[in-house]
Amino acid sequence: MSKKETNSDQLIAHIIKGIEEVKGNDIDILDLREIENTVCDYFIICNGTSNTQVNAIVNSVQKSVSKNLKDKPWHIEGSENAEWVLMDYVNVVVHVFQKHIREFYDIESLWGDAKITSIESSY
Repeated sequence: MSKKETNSDQLIAHIIKGIEEVKGNDIDILDLREIENTVCDYFIICNGTSNTQVNAIVNSVQKSVSKNLKDKPWHIEGSENAEWVLMDYVNVVVHVFQKHIREFYDIESLWGDAKITSIESSY
């Protein structure tokens, strides 16, 4: 396993932990490494029930990753209306949606060739 994969695995684990700490729903990990010309190696997609929860998920992910890995997102977009917030950690991009927005854009189907791992919520 390369150093990059190890770092991605740790990053993903702390992102998932951050999502779960504030009860983010329907967590999917899309592995894009086998697909040509992708912008990153992984997408992590989840949703919250309101803009307040979407912002709480984003803040929780940032806190978890920062505290444990001393890393921060390269870019965050969409926090103003908190319907779809994108957090770019370069190799891993996190999409935090409100449920109806996630259903509308259905980005999992756009990346149909990706290997998708769904995380069962422990709550």
